[in-house]
Amino acid sequence: MKSCSLLNFPLPRALGCAVALLASCATTPAADWLHYRGPTQNGVSDEVDWAVPRDTAPTLWRAQVGIGTSSVTVSGGRLFTQGHEGDSEIIRCLDASTGRELWRHQHKVSLDPNLFEGGSRSTPTLFEGKVYTLSHEGHLLCFDGLQGRLIWQKHLPREFGGRKPEWGYSGAPLVWDNRLLVDCGGEGSSTLALHPKTGEILWRSGSDKPGYAAPCVLPLEGRQILLIFKADHLVAYDPATGAEQWRYPWKTSYDINAATPLLVGPNRVLISSGYNAGAAVLEIQGGQPRLLWQNKALRAHINSPTLAQGAVFGIDGNTGGGNLVCLHPETGVKRWEEKSVKGGALITAAGKLLIVSEKGDFVAAEAHPDGFRPLHRQIALTRRTWAQPTLSEGRLYLRDNLGELLCLDLRPK
Repeated sequence: MKSCSLLNFPLPRALGCAVALLASCATTPAADWLHYRGPTQNGVSDEVDWAVPRDTAPTLWRAQVGIGTSSVTVSGGRLFTQGHEGDSEIIRCLDASTGRELWRHQHKVSLDPNLFEGGSRSTPTLFEGKVYTLSHEGHLLCFDGLQGRLIWQKHLPREFGGRKPEWGYSGAPLVWDNRLLVDCGGEGSSTLALHPKTGEILWRSGSDKPGYAAPCVLPLEGRQILLIFKADHLVAYDPATGAEQWRYPWKTSYDINAATPLLVGPNRVLISSGYNAGAAVLEIQGGQPRLLWQNKALRAHINSPTLAQGAVFGIDGNTGGGNLVCLHPETGVKRWEEKSVKGGALITAAGKLLIVSEKGDFVAAEAHPDGFRPLHRQIALTRRTWAQPTLSEGRLYLRDNLGELLCLDLRPK
């Protein structure tokens, strides 16, 4: 596959599709990781030019990028992330192969350490040479990806009446069909579509309080549907117009719906939340959701589950002790549970699970529905780690909550 230039980020037409299920998804170069949870927003990488380490994976570089749980996105050899230092949020562009800083933008934002380290929550989004970031206070910024020039900015509470959730805005913006989609939470402006080049409002819809999950667009019943996990509902929109299509109630403690919905079969969507809320699969029939199953086998608190080899893999339970579990997507039956992996986040690539535990261990395992099959484990970071791993050009990027960013070399030897 060709590497993608930063000046020409491709547009994923079916973000959030399950790669194994839907061959109609738009392809993007395997090296590019354009959005939180990858270019198809399901935590699945199609990279093949990498290998599980036989021994300790070499560390290519380390960098300090500020406090926060922002993951990283990568394109054209450039890496983007955001973090908090002093009294400011700093958006950084680094050389992905060396960690050398290429540019930064700094603006005043509070640390807001509400029962955790605080700092930046959202992950930068990349589209057609531009970088979009969202602070936990609601600063929505658009940059030129090469030079770091600020192109436009909005403030969700001031300009759209957005109601910042208790733990701050966290869901990464999403670009779909030349629309920048944002969970805002304002009265009459719960969900926004802005023009990605200018920030001009294209449509606004609903009055739901915001959640913490990133918006996603999924192919359901032959159409593209925008799903946003709000404070107490999963809400479906026509992404072109903002017209609400349907909603499904999902009430959790503290209104924390943070895991991105996951496509697990044709017209089937999995949702999951912590605080003992559990998980459910909704089947969309005739433009309406029907509950297929619901249980408490997976209670995804912050990080999202993923689908591989016909099974769902995720971290069950709240931060501080959840175990890795595997579920059957059609029935919700728990296939297995692994207690040696505590908390953290995971992605999948080439039938493998790439996991960072909450204490910072890097774990690789077969994505196998019949049992946990570990392949590799090493200490990578030593402090609390919530950010999702990113795989790009055989390099695995891990970042802890206090801002240490680590690049491990997984390229075949």
